Amino acid sequence: MSVPKIAIVGRPNVGKSSIFNWLSGRMVSVVDPTAGVTRDRVMQLLFHNDRYFEVIDTGGIGIVDSDDLSEDVEYQIRVALEEAVAIVFVVDGIQGITPLDQEVAEQLRRIDRPKLLVVNKCESTRTDMEMPQFFGLADAEVLQTSVKANRNRMELLDAIVKLMPDASETEFSEGTDLSADPVMKLAIVGRRNVGKSTFINSLAQTDRMIVSEIAGTTRDSVDVRFELDEKAFIAIDTPGVRKKKSLANDIEFYGLVRAQKSIRRADVVMVLFDATKTISKVDKQLVEEIEKNYKPCIFVVNKWDLGLEQKMTSEKWGEYLIKSFASMRHVPIAFITAKDDKNIRKLINLAQSIYKQGQERVSTGLLNRIVEQAVERNPPPMRRNKRPKVYYATQVSTLPPTIVVKCNQPILFDPAWKRYFLGYLREELPFQEVPIKLYFRPKNEESNPFVN
Repeated sequence: MSVPKIAIVGRPNVGKSSIFNWLSGRMVSVVDPTAGVTRDRVMQLLFHNDRYFEVIDTGGIGIVDSDDLSEDVEYQIRVALEEAVAIVFVVDGIQGITPLDQEVAEQLRRIDRPKLLVVNKCESTRTDMEMPQFFGLADAEVLQTSVKANRNRMELLDAIVKLMPDASETEFSEGTDLSADPVMKLAIVGRRNVGKSTFINSLAQTDRMIVSEIAGTTRDSVDVRFELDEKAFIAIDTPGVRKKKSLANDIEFYGLVRAQKSIRRADVVMVLFDATKTISKVDKQLVEEIEKNYKPCIFVVNKWDLGLEQKMTSEKWGEYLIKSFASMRHVPIAFITAKDDKNIRKLINLAQSIYKQGQERVSTGLLNRIVEQAVERNPPPMRRNKRPKVYYATQVSTLPPTIVVKCNQPILFDPAWKRYFLGYLREELPFQEVPIKLYFRPKNEESNPFVN
């Protein structure tokens, strides 16, 4: 029930970022004739035909990056394709089909998602005669566009919305039943040798996983199904993660990639720490990945029996975690000893609780009363000699709870005030322990002209 994502993909320099900005109504992605400018995924929330969705701009598939970051670019593209409910495949209408277009098309054929083939840079109808050459490139509707000539923008938005699943499959609507209790997927992540496999064995009550004192035993992500109180769960055991510069071979590299993928697959992520060791750079990388993906998580301090022997206290560890991850103050903390099954049941109950928080839906009336209170208590400061104004807010999806705030100009809202506002919402709404995705959008966003 999260906001649907649409990936814009294609070879380098076909105009993906120009289309992304064109649809967004403003300059978000860098547009440059140099191939390979876009490296990371860039996302933008759009609203069209009564549907919210996120478009994702990606780097060019097959790019040879000048800074030797091709592997990172390809990784970001893979993530975008994994997350997307539909794919917009962009080609250049002037250059025609190239060998790299054929290679991209072959990759996309293996992905079972609805697709739209966009032939870009068709500035005039003179290119219409060239369209038949593109028809066999993808099993998809073909649409001509031109950012420069502002050709078929609304038609492209219409086509994208048609590709998306029904609203009932991805977003909630009035009357949606959120009380169902589906299988919850728990990703167990952490650096090497913190006791992940021992913890999995405690959950499954069987030696399903190899447990070893040799660091890095688990090389692949493994799903383990278990039941508790007649409810089914899946625990995703992941390889121990090392620093990137310490990745000695392909097996360890793919271990890192699988850990990141497991985070994205999970409903709740448990980050395991060793009670006898300090927080490392690897721990921070994992938490950063969790935060970036808006995943509910629990900080789990394992081997607590050894921590107590060292005269550690839960208060000290709690302060240490908050100091290390200041932006994750909402994350609950649990203390366990996996080898003795200590506090395991309480931890699973806690995971269920925050998963249900992520599924909560608040009424528009309640949300706007709280928004009004937040603004009255601490009005947003003047910026650029203008007063930021909040008109209303609405929750548009769950997992994560996603709130759109309609305002006069999003750029007027100070980052410090946004942090205050998010904190106030967290305290007053039933989302105290889960991430909240917050968007500030202009009141009449569909009428925004394209900013050249």
